[in-house]
Amino acid sequence: QVQLVESGGGLVQAGGSLRLSCAASGRTFSSGAMAWFRPAPGKEREFVAAINYSGISTYYANAVKGRFTISRDGAKNSVYLQMNSLKPEDTAIYYCAARIFGAITDSTRYNYWGQGTQVTVAS
Repeated sequence: QVQLVESGGGLVQAGGSLRLSCAASGRTFSSGAMAWFRPAPGKEREFVAAINYSGISTYYANAVKGRFTISRDGAKNSVYLQMNSLKPEDTAIYYCAARIFGAITDSTRYNYWGQGTQVTVAS
C-alpha cells in the first residue's frame, strides 16, 4: 500500500521560511513525478510545484515562482518544498502527491496523496 507522509509545516511570520518534506513508502517513484498542491478559492487542489523522476525538470505556479523550490531525493523516495519569502496568502494545507508518469499540473491525474501539512503565515 502506497503511503505519502508530509512533515515540516508550522507557523511562521511573513517573510520567513519553511521546508516541507514528503516521504513515500510502498512503491518507488523513480520513474514518475511528485508534486505539491494546496486548496484555493474555487479549487479543491491548486497546483504549487512538481518535479519529474530525474529531478531535472521542475514546474511552478506563477504565485510561488522565485520563492519556492522543489527537489527530490530518489534514494529516500522523498520530495521537498523549500518555501522562502512566505506571504499570508500562502497559508494553506499543503498536500504531497505522486504519479507513475511525468510531472503535470492537473491534480486529478495524480494517483497518490498524503494527508497534508498545515502552513500558517502570520502577517
